[in-house]
Amino acid sequence: MSRHELRFTVRQAQTDADLRAACEVRAAAYGRHLSNVKSLWSEPDALDRSPESVVFVAYAKDSGQPVGTIRLTTNARQPTQIEQSTQLPDGIVDRSIAELTRFAVRAGHSDPGVRLGLMKAAYLWSLSRQIHWMVIGARNDALVRQYRRLGFTDLAGGAPVPLAHAANLPHRVLAFDVISAERNWFAVRHPFYEFMIRHFHPDIQPVPAPGVRVAA
Repeated sequence: MSRHELRFTVRQAQTDADLRAACEVRAAAYGRHLSNVKSLWSEPDALDRSPESVVFVAYAKDSGQPVGTIRLTTNARQPTQIEQSTQLPDGIVDRSIAELTRFAVRAGHSDPGVRLGLMKAAYLWSLSRQIHWMVIGARNDALVRQYRRLGFTDLAGGAPVPLAHAANLPHRVLAFDVISAERNWFAVRHPFYEFMIRHFHPDIQPVPAPGVRVAA
């Protein structure tokens, strides 16, 4: 394993200011396409503060500006939001699940590694929590292609499903096998294998340092 520095950091939201930084990125990214979202997502919501959720924020090292964010919520205490809109297949629904939502990168940010860095944080955190599957909804074909490149697979035959927590807009639902990911990436010589598995990124911190209080 070799050490690699990044031009940004990724860490869990540890303060209210971190959550608001995540909201700033969300509102700007999604507000370009959905005008009503900008005001709705400009403040942390109840799920951001849930004990079953974790919010990651990416910060540019040069400016300190928040440039990306992603949220994961598990089904440890209740079904995930996506399960309230569609029936997940057997073999997934009865396993530990983390739903990925509010995945956003600031428009115009020049580093393409931010999205991959957030996914690595989500993957490593899921491993640490013994999550078997990550699930996500994708609004368009470009996002579906991005998630497929990472190893996500279509559910529901690839048919769009209206998601109640996303204004009932149709989304493709995809799933990612966390437990088998390393083996699967290695078997197909996946281009992200080195970044996700072999490279050590001290700038990506999937869990807080001991003694650090996470926002709640």
